Parts: sequence; structure tokens; C-alpha cells
Amino acid sequence: MRAARLIKMVLLLQSRPSMTGAELAAELEVSERTVTRDAQALSEAGVPVHAGRGRIGGYRLVGGYRTRLTGLARDEAEALFLSGLPTALREMGLDDAASAARLKVSAALLPSLRDAADGTARRFHLDAPGWFRDPVTPEHLPAVAEAVRGDRMMAARYRRRPTEEEVERELAPYGLVLKAGVWYVCARAGDDVRVYRADRFTSVTVSETGFVRDEDFDLAGFWEERAERFARSILRAEVTVRLSPAGARRLPHVVDRAAAEEALAAAEGPDGAGWRTVVLPVESPEVAYEQLLVLGAEVEVLSPASLRERFAGTAERLRDLYR
Repeated sequence: MRAARLIKMVLLLQSRPSMTGAELAAELEVSERTVTRDAQALSEAGVPVHAGRGRIGGYRLVGGYRTRLTGLARDEAEALFLSGLPTALREMGLDDAASAARLKVSAALLPSLRDAADGTARRFHLDAPGWFRDPVTPEHLPAVAEAVRGDRMMAARYRRRPTEEEVERELAPYGLVLKAGVWYVCARAGDDVRVYRADRFTSVTVSETGFVRDEDFDLAGFWEERAERFARSILRAEVTVRLSPAGARRLPHVVDRAAAEEALAAAEGPDGAGWRTVVLPVESPEVAYEQLLVLGAEVEVLSPASLRERFAGTAERLRDLYR
């Protein structure tokens, strides 16, 4: 365990000009006294760790010292080669760069680990788009990716919906997100960070002007919050249903999972037949009809009356069809 911690300490110091003892202790999850002992052990082993004192002191590596990636275990090396989506890299125009990076990493690995890339490719393949959808690479995705990588402004024309007119925007693109085969751009427009679908950009011009990235911006956290907010925002209606035990188990798989789980948790206990009455947030009665129809006889719609009548009509047609 200590050997792994020492390797991590060297890699941390390689990635930054210097780090304080408190920063290293937090990263390594040890005490500052342990950091001092580890730094001394590294120095005795020939790693040039310099410890400075005073207000601007800290630990740093002397003389641009670099270490080869000989500390990687096999599972770590395999995870490294699995960390990118080949299709996503190709769509962003980074497949050549990714290939070169993999070659460099392979060359730096121990000989016993150099088959990690081939072994991983034989065992794992990541396919991001959903079923029954032909993936289409957005025309301007490489330009957007270039702006994201370089922290450069971009002038873009954007169509909010296929039927709406285009708008012009000056954007500071903070990041790209691939969700179920669809690319989204998280970009600052004025004082707000907003989400744009990459396939709705009709033109993108990358500027030579850079922008100052907000260092507190967390792309993963921002996306998670916006995705949850979007999912909630479209659930504008409610339906009341009775669910059999089987229907209750299947409900999270046919409607919004979080909404289904909250509705089931808030529902009263089952009746004598094991059925539960649930008030469920839905996008609309029309969408609810398509979703709940999958449950067949395991669900009974109680309200709204129009949706109940629609289910009754469907049940009658099915009865006549199979009679």
C-alpha cells in the first residue's frame, strides 16, 4: 500500500509545479507527518523531491524529473485503454491523437503490460447510441471540440428547434457531453452557462480569442443537475393508477425512474389483493398512455377520466380482436 502511495505522490508532483504538505495529505488521505516521511523515502530512493519552508514553501520535483509508467498494474493499464470511446473520439476529430497517445503510453509500460491495449479491445466495446437510432455525427462537432480544448470563443448560429428560426450566439464552450448518442455543448452565453444540442448548430466559427474558464465549474456536476432539472421540468401532469405487485416492480422501467420510485415510496401500503394506488408525475396523459400501456393488465388508470376512458376503449378493442 505504501508503494502505491509513493507512486501517486510522484505523479501528483509531476502534474503540478508544487504542492503543500496539507494538499498532499488531503490527496493521499494521510497525515502531513506521513507526507514528510514519504518525501524523505523518495529522496533516499533517488527521486529528487525538494521540500521548501516558509509561506511559499511546499514540495516539488527538482530538474524536471519525470518517471516512466512502470508503476501501473495490469488492471490499471487496461482501464487506461478503456477510458475513451473510440466513436466519440473519431467524431470529435481526435482519433489520430488518441492513437498516438496510446502508442506512447504502450511504449512507456513494462513489457509484461504492453498487451493490455490488445487484450482490452478483444474483451470490451463501448457503443454509446441507443437502439433503433442511426447515429449521425453533428457537422460542426470537430470545430466545437477544438474550441472546447483550446478555451476559445466561438461564433455560432443555432436553431432551438427544427421549425424555429436561427439565432446568433457568442459562446464560451466549457465542455461536451455525449448522452445516449446525442452530443450536447455546455457553454457560457453572457452570465449564464446553458446547454445546446450540437446537431442544431448550423455554423460554427472558432475565434482566436480565448476565454477565462471558471475554475469552479464542474462539468459532470453541472450536467447531472441540469439533466435532473430537465427530467423534472417535463413532468407537468399527474395520473393516478392502481398497480399490481408485478406492475409496481415494472413501473420504474417504463416511466421516469426517479419519479416512479418517489411515487411508489409515497404511496400507501398495498390493499388486500396486493395492489397499490400511486399518484405518478408524467409528461402528459398522451405520453402516459404510451408508457403505461406496456404494463397491460398490471395497471388500472383511475384518473384523469379521459385517460381511463382511453384505456377502457383499448381494452374493449383488444377483447373483440382476441375473442
